[in-house]
Amino acid sequence: MSRPGEPSSDRVLTVPNLLSFLRIALIPLFVALIVDRDTTFSGLLLFAGVAWTDWIDGFLARRLGQVSELGKILDPMADRLAMGAGLVALALRGAFPWWAAGAILVRDAAVLCAGVGLFWRRRVRLDVRPIGKVATFSLMAAVTWISWGNLGYALDDAALTLGWVSFAAGIIEYYVAAGLYLGDLRRALAEAA
Repeated sequence: MSRPGEPSSDRVLTVPNLLSFLRIALIPLFVALIVDRDTTFSGLLLFAGVAWTDWIDGFLARRLGQVSELGKILDPMADRLAMGAGLVALALRGAFPWWAAGAILVRDAAVLCAGVGLFWRRRVRLDVRPIGKVATFSLMAAVTWISWGNLGYALDDAALTLGWVSFAAGIIEYYVAAGLYLGDLRRALAEAA
């Protein structure tokens, strides 16, 4: 989310941070809606809305000059929590395949463990890379469209096609980003030693 030379603050109560907190707060609601067959449609729409606010909070942080140290941690954390919870709920509901959910969750777990380990040992935080943001958006869109199609809603064939194309692009971007993060991790460890 940050760019080189971009000012950052220790402020907590910023519009982007409030949006990230809201995304996290909405996770139990969209999960409950998704797993209930009578409200799956509403849950899927809420999941898509939570995914969309990921872009909005980053845009507002830069536009309003509200990039914060908390936001640099909170935004990707909200992404991972929303994506993970949404994947599990949609897979439990039978709307998203477990193998595809696993491909996303394994990568997230590896990057999360490496990032937390680095921060814990050296107090170093890796910046989010633009390709990581693009990959997250691609995969959140893919999860929404594939689930939409598998649930048989209107234009289900088009949704499935769009979803799988987005998934293919997103999963490649996701693992390329993971490789770049691991390179960043190695450099950060070498510099901190």
